[in-house]
Amino acid sequence: MNLSEAKGLGLKNKSRKRIARGTGSGHGKTAGRGHKGAHSRSGWSRRLGWEGGQMPLFRRLPKRGFNNKNFKIFYTTINVSSLDSFDDGATVDLQAVLAAGLASKNKLGDMFKVLGDGEITKKLTVRADAFTASARAKIEAAGGTVELIPKKEHRPKFVRKGQTEPTPKRGAVAPAASTDAAASTDDVASTDAAASTDDVASTDDVASTDDVPSTDAVASTDDAASTDDAASTDDAGKEEEPES
Repeated sequence: MNLSEAKGLGLKNKSRKRIARGTGSGHGKTAGRGHKGAHSRSGWSRRLGWEGGQMPLFRRLPKRGFNNKNFKIFYTTINVSSLDSFDDGATVDLQAVLAAGLASKNKLGDMFKVLGDGEITKKLTVRADAFTASARAKIEAAGGTVELIPKKEHRPKFVRKGQTEPTPKRGAVAPAASTDAAASTDDVASTDAAASTDDVASTDDVASTDDVPSTDAVASTDDAASTDDAASTDDAGKEEEPES
């Protein structure tokens, strides 16, 4: 033990290692960095998992199974005992909790969850994305109300925007029409057939009406026939007069 070490006993901070102060210090010349290589250069840092170029351990080990980490939901949580600091009849949500400094927002999510530790005596309206069963029971027992924030609805898989049914796969057979649609199609077809039949009948009636000669036409025909008969009679009388 030397005097410097004896003076340093019981101190909070350990004296730092002095390097590059000459060879007499024991940490001169290369200053503890060794000879050459990336580690001796300035700006060197080893990233996590780096093993000098060889295959790192996390790549050598086999991976099996399913990991749900990518789909984990992160909540900003608070217990019902902390809600007692709000005034009676107040509405409590994530923004109110953060403004009051009762919790720190989770950086990985914007959802809010209320846990059931402790007791609550205030009548509050609590709006959150999730509640534990005990938290819900304690809030309602104190006369308060629980409001679940509606979840965002996503379109089903393979459904385009504005559609309700999935897009059929390429080369897939289109689904058959429903019975109601077929029945309505048959009704429309029968209605069209009846309408066309009525049109044909009306056309035939018009044609038959045109075939029947009008009364004036018959009268004019009779007048012309009588005139011709009179003319032929006069001609016959004129021919017989010379013989007398």
